[in-house]
Formats: sequence, structure tokens, C-alpha cells
Amino acid sequence: MLEPPKYSLQDVYRSLSVIAGESDFIQSELYKNTNFLYPRNDRVLYYDCTNYYFEIEEEDDFRRYGKSKENRPNPIVTMGLFMDADGLPLAFDIFPGNQNEQTTLKSLESKILQDFNCSEFIYCSDSGLGSTSNRRFNSLGNRAYIITHSLKKMKKEDREIALNPTQFRRIGADKFIDIRTLDESDEEVYNTIYYKEVPVVTGDMDETLIVTYSPKYKAYQRKIRTRQIERAERIITTPGCKRKGKSQNDPMRFVKKTSVTTDGEIAEKQVYDLDEEQIQKEEMYDGFYAVITNLEGDVSEIIRINKQRWEIEENFRIMKTEFEARPIYVGREDRIKAHFMTCYISLLLYRLLEKKLGNLYTADQILETLRSMQMTLLNTASGYIPSYTRTELTDALHKIFDFRTDHEFITKADMRTLIKNTKQIKSKQG
Repeated sequence: MLEPPKYSLQDVYRSLSVIAGESDFIQSELYKNTNFLYPRNDRVLYYDCTNYYFEIEEEDDFRRYGKSKENRPNPIVTMGLFMDADGLPLAFDIFPGNQNEQTTLKSLESKILQDFNCSEFIYCSDSGLGSTSNRRFNSLGNRAYIITHSLKKMKKEDREIALNPTQFRRIGADKFIDIRTLDESDEEVYNTIYYKEVPVVTGDMDETLIVTYSPKYKAYQRKIRTRQIERAERIITTPGCKRKGKSQNDPMRFVKKTSVTTDGEIAEKQVYDLDEEQIQKEEMYDGFYAVITNLEGDVSEIIRINKQRWEIEENFRIMKTEFEARPIYVGREDRIKAHFMTCYISLLLYRLLEKKLGNLYTADQILETLRSMQMTLLNTASGYIPSYTRTELTDALHKIFDFRTDHEFITKADMRTLIKNTKQIKSKQG
């Protein structure tokens, strides 16, 4: 912003209801108009959910107690977000905090199908949003799906087939490989992904389970687990640190509690040890990963599409950290939704700017630089001087926007011209 805003805080609050009421229209127009800046790649759509907390104690009809991803004891709301194949936000909606995430998909996806004229795509998500119902919904028309699949939750006989070390292939090769024979110390083997395809019938749907094995991923999982086991051992030897595990990655899952009594004692004593059986159970899955899909053809492309899901997690991280979207300090449902609309628009603009900068800078670098680019009005002269340090990034920003604010001195007249020209550019683009 080259000039300070001319509205007050009360104007902001009044506008929130209007923004919330026009949410669907704003999102569809943003999708259409951003195509002029950066053609949208909607061949693959990624979907995920997260939640945001409020610093209140009592829930209401919208801010509800639910399973917080941050394990906070506060009422929350859930955000469902669609992202396109280039990492750009596509659409979002907000739901009560106690609503099952599985049920958030169809309403938002239906809006995309209707308002965005976007009907042929591959839906990609994690297993938490890939119920049979959601997969069936995305097998209609010209849509398809790629969903992560939990090997641990499979039926025993199906899991044994999936984890059987025979009948794996290298991508691009037809020869079957027994992964037990691999020399994982070889750099090429270590960095190679092996896969097998397992046909699956789910009701009236013909699906394919693609199981991958990566020696590199195996080493990573074992490194993480070793650290968690070390933490578990410290918990065992530290008095008063015993507790219940809060998540699937909590080191307490490796701690086994046994009740014992000794001669002459009436009360039971709790003894804590490492749960070697649990450790061995987890080691079974090291290096393995699975997705379920109704697509046929290039397995490497299916794997590549699924690997890009990390970008939607990064979108959530940017909103929660750099954009400080939480905690939320408005209470009415319409204003809560408008709050997230401002976060969504900011995220979309940021992502577009990131693309224009060639993906060469991190979110921290870009946002810190933008916030530091301030001008100082001189008291003794009719002009401004820059109050920031010129860098490669500021040069890149000036080049993108086709104006400069890093001259040694900018007169008031020149600044007025800059503001006028940028408004004309916005008007032409609109």
C-alpha cells in the first residue's frame, strides 16, 4: 500500500458481513480473474482440512469443541481448502468445529463444479478425507481420485499382500524385484522408489492400491523413531513424567506400563518399560507408503501428483504463522467467515507474488521485506526517502510491479504520480 487507508476500524467490522454474504461470488471471480495473471492449472485439485481456535471457554452454535490439531482445549472452527496443481488456493469454506471432516467435501466441491466451470479433475487428498463415499463422489463424470491409504488399517490378509516383498518394480521397468535382495547401501538403490499394484474391489468400484517402497524413506522413518525411543527412555527414567500419549507420534506409545505386586506389599506398583513389541510392529511399515486410485496408466505420474500434497499443508502453515489467522477475535458466524476470506485472499495474492518471483524466496523473506519497505516523509523538504535497505528481493519486487520507491529522494509530486499510476493499473486489470 503506497498510501494509508482512509477508513476506520468500525468500517472494517461493518464490511465483514458484506464480505461473508458475497463469499461464493468473490471466490469464483478470484478464480476467473487470476487466470489473467497466472493461468490456473486445475487438472489436479488437492483438498485438506485444518482447524482454528478461539480464546473463549464456552462454545456456541458455530464455535464448537472438536478434535483440535493443536490439542488445545478451546472451541474451534474447521477450514476446508481446495488447492490447484500449482499450489494456488482455489476455494474454501468454514464449518462448525465438531463437524466430521469427511462431510465437508461434497458441499464445497459442488460449489466448484457449479460456480467455477471446473468439472474435469483428479481429486487428491489424505485418507482422512478419502472415505468410500467421497471416492465414489469423485468417480462421477470426468473426475478421478488419488487418496493416501493406511496400510496399518487394512484387513490382515490384504495388508500381507501389500507388504509382501516380492513383485515390486522399479518405475519404468517391467521386471519384478524382491526388495529383500536390494543393496540399500548403493546410492542409486537408496534413492529409487519401487512399487507394486494391487487390484481392489470396493462395492461397485474397481480400484488400484499402489504400494511404494523407498529405502530413503525407510531410513528417514527409522531416524525419527530412534529419537522418539530415546525420548521414551528419558520419560521412563524421569520421575513424575509418565502420561498418556496424545498423538500417533508421541514417544509415550513406546512406553509399556505393567502393574506388579511383590511379597509383603498390598498395593500394586506401576513399572514402566520400553514396549519392544510396539517398536517391532511399527518397523514392519518402514519405507512403505500406499495410495488408492481409480486411475489407470502412468504410476510415476500418480506418485508425483500425490507427493505434491505437502503444498496444501504449507498453505495452512502460512495462514497460521505468517498471517496470524489464529486466534480469532470475532464472534459472529458471518464475521468469522469474513475473517477467513481476508486470510484466503491474502494467501492467494502471496502465492501469485511467489510465482512472479520465480519461487526463489521463502515466505519469511518475502513478507519481512514487504513489511519493511516503508517511506519516511521529511519535515524539512517536500518529499520522501526510503527507510529500508535495498536488496535483490526489493529490486525483483520493483521490476515485477514496474515502479521504484528506492530512489534517494522522491518528491511528493512523484509519489502522487506513483499512487495514481498504480490505481490506473488496478482499474485496467479489474
